Amino acid sequence: MFCSVDALQAALEKWIEVWNEQARPFRWTRTADQIIDRICRYCDRIPGPAH
Repeated sequence: MFCSVDALQAALEKWIEVWNEQARPFRWTRTADQIIDRICRYCDRIPGPAH
């Protein structure tokens, strides 16, 4: 747990620094149409207000 916002911010900045040392570019594995179709199917299954 973090006792202050400053402690949380410092931890996040350190994590980003370490992550960026071995950063790799993001590679899409699906087309935009496949992603949108999957989101639409998910929205059809979940209860709740209209989306």
